[in-house]
Amino acid sequence: MKLSMTARKGLVTLHIVFSAIMLGNMVTFLLLSIVSVTTAEDRLLESCYAIMHVLSETSIRASTIGTTITGILLSIWTKWGLFKYKWIIVKEIITVLLIVLNIWGMYGLTLNALNEIKVTSIFIDPPLGLWAGIILQLVSLIFIFAISVYKPWGQRKQGISFTK
Repeated sequence: MKLSMTARKGLVTLHIVFSAIMLGNMVTFLLLSIVSVTTAEDRLLESCYAIMHVLSETSIRASTIGTTITGILLSIWTKWGLFKYKWIIVKEIITVLLIVLNIWGMYGLTLNALNEIKVTSIFIDPPLGLWAGIILQLVSLIFIFAISVYKPWGQRKQGISFTK
């Protein structure tokens, strides 16, 4: 099945919107994490992690699922294919990492941080796992955006594709 130009542009638009929401979430996480380690106010600290946790349950999950579904549909319904180009395979591998990190990792990390605050009212050490997750996601998303624009590495010799 091939998409019309209008349908393809609509699907690309949806894919970009979901991807932008993912990036925006991680920038928000980064800013809230910076605030959380620089504030002396207990309520502000708890609010930062409460916001991150709500985002991890809602828009992070929705944007991750939306980006993944629209990306798969674009690969299947356009000339690119799922396994035809090396740059798409790299994007798929990174996407699997982001799915795990976004849907389960960020939820657990923010929940742990929030529970620690509620029990102790302070952090003795910043939650390094959460910082690592945020940085890994930001770097991965920027890398995915870059390879989507530059399309390096070309086509595989014997590409497996669901398109003709």
